Amino acid sequence: MTTTETVLKRVANLPGTPIAELRTMWKNLYNQDPPPHGKPFLVRRLAYRIQELEWGGLSEITESRMNALARGDADPKAKSTANGKKRKKNNHPTPGTNLMREWNGVEYVVTVQSDGFEFKGRKFKSLSAIAKEITGTQWSGPLFFGIRKNGASK
Repeated sequence: MTTTETVLKRVANLPGTPIAELRTMWKNLYNQDPPPHGKPFLVRRLAYRIQELEWGGLSEITESRMNALARGDADPKAKSTANGKKRKKNNHPTPGTNLMREWNGVEYVVTVQSDGFEFKGRKFKSLSAIAKEITGTQWSGPLFFGIRKNGASK
């Protein structure tokens, strides 16, 4: 039996284990007396602990983010990096990708680059600027080129 199978079997057997045995297991796995909670709580926490000891716990980044949230030092919806700085969301397609769009019977091709977009041999910082160049009116570039659906989050 592999380690994974052993861990999964131990976790699967927890709900059928008598509470007295779960409390003993808690003492062995946490090196302290179990809290005065019921069986469902003990089963969930023991299942996590068994897996944590075998495969490791949360990453350092996740631990620090959770601690900051618990202290009230962080915005729950903000994305952050290892150093705690806000991470800019990047929804650009992979550089080298060609985006195609037909507009009024003409097919247009835009090449995604690491620092922007190329259209008709010219460099653009945004797809919206290219969409405006093509249509003559203000458009959401990601929407115009089908990267984002109408109503989808930015």
